[in-house]
Amino acid sequence: MSEHRTANFYLVAAGDYHDIDFARLELLKLFAESEKIRVTVAADYHDIEAIQAADVLVTYTCNLVPSEEEQVALRDFVASGKRWFALHGTNAILKFLDSGKVDSPETAPIMMETLGTQFLAHPPIQPFTVHISDPDHELVKGIEPFETDDEIYLCRIHGELHHLLHSRFTGSASGFVVDEWDEDVPHPVYYINKVGDGEVLYLNLGHCRSHYDMQPVVDYYPTIERCAWDKPEFYELLRRGIRYCADRIVA
Repeated sequence: MSEHRTANFYLVAAGDYHDIDFARLELLKLFAESEKIRVTVAADYHDIEAIQAADVLVTYTCNLVPSEEEQVALRDFVASGKRWFALHGTNAILKFLDSGKVDSPETAPIMMETLGTQFLAHPPIQPFTVHISDPDHELVKGIEPFETDDEIYLCRIHGELHHLLHSRFTGSASGFVVDEWDEDVPHPVYYINKVGDGEVLYLNLGHCRSHYDMQPVVDYYPTIERCAWDKPEFYELLRRGIRYCADRIVA
């Protein structure tokens, strides 16, 4: 990026079952650390022209499903040579069934293929180790394996992903339709998915929830959850991801 070029970020922060206000504010604080970053904030993907005009797309969402036209626009945005920094539940589509279980319907296939994964389940929030998959990559170089309590994302994989961080889990993700995970394989926590000339960076840590974020499913949620947001490593990963995207803007 040239010396005086601003970096125009488009932040979509919206959705269900999370403290979106908290996440939005924390991300805006991080953007404000660079005087060159200018941010447009939205609650959906409807303004296709504004997204396409941006340099970088950042999303913190859950259960936010773009239309097919919007999915194609998101794919084309990345394929044109730009970057999408996707966080936490961006790949999560949730449907609460009469059985009490949660399904993850495939209602946005173009989006999930662009992201490289679709959320299927997670075990109860619990401490786990985040392992370094590619210790030489600039996005994670020098970061040691660390412990966090968060949602271990168990996903359907689309395409070839460049893993940066991973976790391991075998056992039951009770409450989800896809609930048994017996194969001991690395589950991506942070990865790059190349799409055309651009890249999706996906970091799925960062669950957060406050007392009223489960409405209308639950009127009052008893626990405030901050998970990886309480870890300095998470903020370092966010800062590096933002810088990585900004530095690769083509003038």
